[in-house]
Amino acid sequence: MAESREDKKVSTNGASPTGWRRYRQEVIFLVAFVLILALSFTALALTPVNDHVVEPFTALVARTSGGLLNLIGQHVSLNGTIIRNSRFAVNIRNGCNGVEAMLIFLAAVLAFPATWKSRWIGLAIGIVAIQLINLIRVVALFLTGSYAPSWFNSSHTVIWQTIVILASVLLWIFWASRFAVRQPVERS
Repeated sequence: MAESREDKKVSTNGASPTGWRRYRQEVIFLVAFVLILALSFTALALTPVNDHVVEPFTALVARTSGGLLNLIGQHVSLNGTIIRNSRFAVNIRNGCNGVEAMLIFLAAVLAFPATWKSRWIGLAIGIVAIQLINLIRVVALFLTGSYAPSWFNSSHTVIWQTIVILASVLLWIFWASRFAVRQPVERS
């Protein structure tokens, strides 16, 4: 049975905790989130990780996006992470591959006080959903660049970056409120 917020605030002697102890679980979540995020972004900045993980992943995003664009009749060609047709070309770089959004989601899920089974399910569903949203983003941006080039920069830097990050946060909130089976809280 899940404990309510009020149950967590009452100690074994019946008195409510004071100061930071009142928000102990929230503080632990925030510290863990920041640490996991810092470690993830530090690893991402390492040249071997970039060369052997991020760049191949980005090339996969480009190939998948190119395949989707060809399915809808855009007749694109690929060269590494560059998608091109007779109207437009785009180079998918770090920041456009959805990796940062996945890392933010990963840090939030791993830091949340849930069972490992709930975390693994959340990670699997969230990462797939984030990548699907990112593929829609890349395809939409390519189409924007091809057919409405004056809208490309604002679509790229304002609209779609916001959508991908917001979707990641909303996915986490949805998972945490609906599917995360919380670990039992230890009483002191």
